Amino acid sequence: MYKVNLLNNIKSPKLELFDKSKYEVGHDTANAEALMLRSAKIHEMEFSPQLLCIARAGAGFNNIPIDRCAKEGIVVFNTPGANAEAVKELVICSLFLASRNIIAGANWVKSVADKGTEIPAMVEIQKAQYAGAEILGKTLGVIGLGAIGVKIANAARALGMNVLGYDPYMSEQSKKLLSSEVKRIENLDEIYTQSDYISINVPYMEATKHFINKETIAKMKKGVKIINAARAELVNDDDIITAIESGQVGNYVTDFPNAKTAGVNGIIAIPHLGASTSESEANCVSMAAQQIIDYIENGNITNSVNLPAANLPRSAEARICIIHDNKPEINAKIKAEISSSGAKVEETLYVAAEGKETAYALIDLAEVPGGLAEKLGKVEGVIKVRSLI
Repeated sequence: MYKVNLLNNIKSPKLELFDKSKYEVGHDTANAEALMLRSAKIHEMEFSPQLLCIARAGAGFNNIPIDRCAKEGIVVFNTPGANAEAVKELVICSLFLASRNIIAGANWVKSVADKGTEIPAMVEIQKAQYAGAEILGKTLGVIGLGAIGVKIANAARALGMNVLGYDPYMSEQSKKLLSSEVKRIENLDEIYTQSDYISINVPYMEATKHFINKETIAKMKKGVKIINAARAELVNDDDIITAIESGQVGNYVTDFPNAKTAGVNGIIAIPHLGASTSESEANCVSMAAQQIIDYIENGNITNSVNLPAANLPRSAEARICIIHDNKPEINAKIKAEISSSGAKVEETLYVAAEGKETAYALIDLAEVPGGLAEKLGKVEGVIKVRSLI
């Protein structure tokens, strides 16, 4: 029986994808082979030797120590695209919130709720205070054209906006999905200087920390409206507040409120609702569950952020899965050890990815000779060995 430990309040019906005859799924499950989480921060968590994988039901993974996991032979998955529709809709909503003073106007109406029959007349006098602007014909700059960014760009174009997109690492799949009416920009400064609105859709890592700061803001149009539904750390809070106060930034919409931004006029702080739809949660849990199951039962890796992708159809009853340092000589040592054991090899897959310190091997055998897994585990550079029969 495999155990899956849920670290957040995950209650999706999609958890039924786990066969109850094979998996025990629950919260506070000790010595689990898999963890599933959303925003729980686990950098300080000590992982049990039984832990094989961690699945983040969402795209971001900065709450997980991915490098340490790789060194301990723990595969980390995310679910890119599963919540893309929900985040796209929130960003489109944010365009209107930033433009039309809707929230301030609605809050004023609540404040005069006790005025009874006077309200209609008061509305006619007060409504001019909440006049806004239309987005039609305005320019939106989309920074990051992944699963979410492409959807935002296409939707904004359909709403009549001029859309500029920037992503030097755009995938072939995203290129196929992006509307031909979206203009791709190669110089990020063009996004800053030409955009009336900017949507940030890049992952958070050390290189993107405070991606939006006083230097980049200074390049933007005066009164620009910035939307951040990606990660809090992408924007320097102090710099954005200063820019709001000076009028350089017209409005800042963030899905990540904190002590600095929560009460600032000109900042619309949304309580992390980007992926908070029933459909998005179901999609994320479904993808995460399938990734866990396929890895535990078949050794296949899909959407890992710390190991290369690996998918090998089963060609034999027995399979050995090996996580090892990304060094070519280790493959030779593994092959030599298997050859000396006399095992009959049916199919092999050795995968490594540039920039990743950890590589992976899948080897199908007619049968696993006694002691082979233990011997492979002693090969220098091998991190974890599993036998699947």
